Amino acid sequence: MRDRTVGGSGLRVSPLGLGTMTWGRDTGPDSAAEQLRDFLDAGGTLLDTSASYADGDAERLIGDLLRTTAARDDVVLCTKGGRNASRRALLADLDGSLARLGVECVDLFLVACPDPATPLAETATALRLAVTSGRARYVGLSNHPGWASAHAATLLDDVGLTALEVEYSLLQRGVEREVRPAAHALGLGLLAWSPLGRGVLTGKYRHTVPADSRAASPHLAGFVEPYLTERAAAVVEAVVTAAQGLGRTPAEVALAWVLARDQVASAIVGARTPGQLRQSLAAVDLALPAQVRAALDDVSAIDAGYPERW
Repeated sequence: MRDRTVGGSGLRVSPLGLGTMTWGRDTGPDSAAEQLRDFLDAGGTLLDTSASYADGDAERLIGDLLRTTAARDDVVLCTKGGRNASRRALLADLDGSLARLGVECVDLFLVACPDPATPLAETATALRLAVTSGRARYVGLSNHPGWASAHAATLLDDVGLTALEVEYSLLQRGVEREVRPAAHALGLGLLAWSPLGRGVLTGKYRHTVPADSRAASPHLAGFVEPYLTERAAAVVEAVVTAAQGLGRTPAEVALAWVLARDQVASAIVGARTPGQLRQSLAAVDLALPAQVRAALDDVSAIDAGYPERW
């Protein structure tokens, strides 16, 4: 993998990131270690986690692996906190993450989601302190709307807002209305989470719900269900058709589409097993033909109304 810069910053990450939402819960230590080894061997660097994943157990597992399986300098370590984005809570989340990870600083610290109870200006002061205190090298936001991203970038013009982590796939293109244009204007990089449409774009749900899939899991079924619709099924069939024509897998096609989108620095894949991860790693060398990209753009197009389109 050839690293990409994140927006206009000097931070460089691999085009595919390794997500860890299932680590410490559905993915045990041995499987996680194998995933990390395969990821690093393929040239991957971006390791994405969160204080909330498995109630902190994902970070604890990563901390163990950074002592036994990989060197700290081998990974670009990104974590998230701040469901309560007050200065007190956000910095406490960061300190807790550092302790669980066993590191002195993370490369990228993100605010997990908007907090209506906390002024964005206060959240920005916490992000500034995370950088100036040496606890985070870069900071950003996750799941925030375009206006908030622009406002935060203005508030943090001294230390820099670097990245926006957002859901982005052929089944979720809402960021193209305002978030992606804001990122382009402000020089921010996008990290795309769930680029496989919560697993639906692999084609595994075309005919049934596999017993070992997320959609059959008590704690993840609700996460997948929004994309088990007729509209999503039409997009999946288009991806499958493209994959058959190119001699590739649907997952590779779906990932290649995301990686070709403007401002996307990395697509974060959250594989539950090493086998699933290996299927995704093959996508980095796939450049979709223009006709295929246009067909996928068309079948997955979103409505753009006022004021995005005047």
